[in-house]
Amino acid sequence: MIEVKKLVKRFGLKTVLRGVDFHADAGEFVILLGPNGAGKTTFIRILASLSRPSMGQVKVAGFSLPDQSAAVRQRLGVVSHMPLLYDDLTAEENLQFYGRMYNIDALQERISTVLDLVGLSARRRDMVRTFSRGMQQRLAIGRAVLHDPDVMLFDEPYTGLDQDASEMLDVVLKNVAAAGRTVLMSSHDLARAEELGTRFDILTRGIISASCTRSELGTRNGSFIGGNLLTFYKQALAG
Repeated sequence: MIEVKKLVKRFGLKTVLRGVDFHADAGEFVILLGPNGAGKTTFIRILASLSRPSMGQVKVAGFSLPDQSAAVRQRLGVVSHMPLLYDDLTAEENLQFYGRMYNIDALQERISTVLDLVGLSARRRDMVRTFSRGMQQRLAIGRAVLHDPDVMLFDEPYTGLDQDASEMLDVVLKNVAAAGRTVLMSSHDLARAEELGTRFDILTRGIISASCTRSELGTRNGSFIGGNLLTFYKQALAG
């Protein structure tokens, strides 16, 4: 569902991504980890067709970027740490607006399903400006899954959420993944990442420097002794 080869991204004289190779199969939940400034947001923005690669090949759902960006957007849902909703519209009106952009059939029925998924059915007619940060983020996820995309991109979606909101978001993300979508999420929260992800990729020094699956974390082959994501992450950065 996602295939990236030798991806390079430069901003003027600064090279942020230095030849990234990456793939994600249908149904995988890949967590992208790395220190601040490693290029995680830049990488996700390129996959979301919001930024153009300087060099390399990028395919999402079988379509090439940037040439087939319109086709990619039809099959993609994107959530960042900023909800980017219309404050003076209700939750339902926000979803109606985006649903019409995608020409979704039986839109009202789909909106009801999505609001139920993110736990906001009771607040469907309330203005978004009255929502807590966590509720806004749940609605942003609802907007992103409204057109039933094959691929979901999450860029630090837990930023600024309290414990209760984070736990609710855990449930929503698990439901999203259970529907068989391919998910890529950047995160700094290793404990939460280990609970949600099926694979963990480390982005550092402009490349994917290490990768392992959830089942590989439990092995004791000398590469990541202790069988946990924190150990794997520290060894990847040290290497």
